[in-house]
Amino acid sequence: MPTNDQLNEWICAVASNGDREAFAALFRHFAPRVKGFLVRSGTPAPVAEDLAQEAMVILWRRAATFDPQRAALSTWVFTITRNLRVDYFRRAKLDVAAGAYPDPDSEAGDEAPQVADPQPGPDEWAQVAEREFSVRRALAELPPEHALVLRLSFFEEQPHATIARELKLPLGTVKSRIRLAVAQLRRKLDQLAP
Repeated sequence: MPTNDQLNEWICAVASNGDREAFAALFRHFAPRVKGFLVRSGTPAPVAEDLAQEAMVILWRRAATFDPQRAALSTWVFTITRNLRVDYFRRAKLDVAAGAYPDPDSEAGDEAPQVADPQPGPDEWAQVAEREFSVRRALAELPPEHALVLRLSFFEEQPHATIARELKLPLGTVKSRIRLAVAQLRRKLDQLAP
């Protein structure tokens, strides 16, 4: 799992000289996570695949606009992804309401609709950065064994059985720690909320 510093080096290499190897590393890291996020949030798998590809294209094209002082690269990528998802479902809802939903058998249905600019505004960046800070602070206050299983499960997307094997713990213990960690994190975030 690359560190934030490594991710920042890769995005800088993409921004400064179009480094394809750095982009490939970013793609390998983010594309499956983005698709998984989309599928878990209710996006059909084929649409999730398309939106993940589109998010990676935006990452390539707009790498120079990324500012590590404003947010982590993962925050930026998932903000782009979320905006693409919202735009997709907004368009689909408008198409259905207008009776203009494309016929999947027609050639016109093959054209991808234009997507609104997914670049977040200053207010959204501020909210994202504040939320990210709150989550990091709450995670830092968790017992180390709870923070570890939470990181492995949610951030590295490892299955519970893999975590149990890696940490040499019973599967039930891993599941209990994750459940406790989520509850503790939720309480801590509620306390930190304004």
